[in-house]
Amino acid sequence: MTRVKIIGAPTDYGANRRGVDMGPSAIRYGGLGDELAGAGVDVVDAGDLAVPRAEERDPDTDAPSEGEAKFLHEVADVCRRLADVVEGTLAEGAVPLALGGDHSIAIGSLVGAARDADIGAVWFDAHADLNTPSTTPSGNVHGMPLAAALGIGDFADTEWANASGLEPENVALVGLRSVDAEEVELLREHGFTAYTMSDIDERGITDVTEDALNAASAGVDGVHVSLDLDWLDPKEAPGVGTPVRGGVTYREAHSAMEIVDEFDCLRSMEAVEVNPTLDQHNETAELATELAASAFGKRVI
Repeated sequence: MTRVKIIGAPTDYGANRRGVDMGPSAIRYGGLGDELAGAGVDVVDAGDLAVPRAEERDPDTDAPSEGEAKFLHEVADVCRRLADVVEGTLAEGAVPLALGGDHSIAIGSLVGAARDADIGAVWFDAHADLNTPSTTPSGNVHGMPLAAALGIGDFADTEWANASGLEPENVALVGLRSVDAEEVELLREHGFTAYTMSDIDERGITDVTEDALNAASAGVDGVHVSLDLDWLDPKEAPGVGTPVRGGVTYREAHSAMEIVDEFDCLRSMEAVEVNPTLDQHNETAELATELAASAFGKRVI
């Protein structure tokens, strides 16, 4: 039986809008434990990391010498601690499931999962998350986790942020529809596997997800799955901070997660960017629980 450890990382340091720090609580309230149990998973909830409120902190502490990265000191602290918990969870033989919080927590997830292992990553997201302090239009670190984990640009040789066992050729991005010009250049320069919503429209979610997982899993020990709820269309998932029209449907999202389970290579996972202050009847959080359960094997029959 698969053992999953839930780890809450209630941050909103990396986002513009407050409220995403309540995401782990909303996802738990949405029935995550029951959904995973229904998938036949042995569930352990490790609770939440202690995360000081953003309002109590100075966003410019440890600001980079060039560019902008708000709350970088706080993001680094949370991600260091999350990486340690993820590493320890894997050492126990369990699969870590991190709950955000904003997408900056993926830095910690990736670093922890890539210690003493080569990993791939599949990024289900509307955004590429390849900005750096020098290229970001907002200064929000939730737009930087992939660049940070891969040591791109300003993040080169940043020990707390770099996932040593992750390489661009094993990173696949699925469902892109809001990508900055500098990120497009990086996608081409570093040889990422990237699929836009147009690719999904033309080829279907099954083919695209299978190709993404093939690329991510080639020659590695396991795959990290990063699920940003803004990957879905805002009509399906209204409770996110950076909604972009034209995302995947409810059924496409479930199909993709079912394929993740079928590949049997899942090493670690996170579900991020659920903001209950923007949600309707907690439906985005409940959707996150259902999708996580699909990734861990839950089916209709």
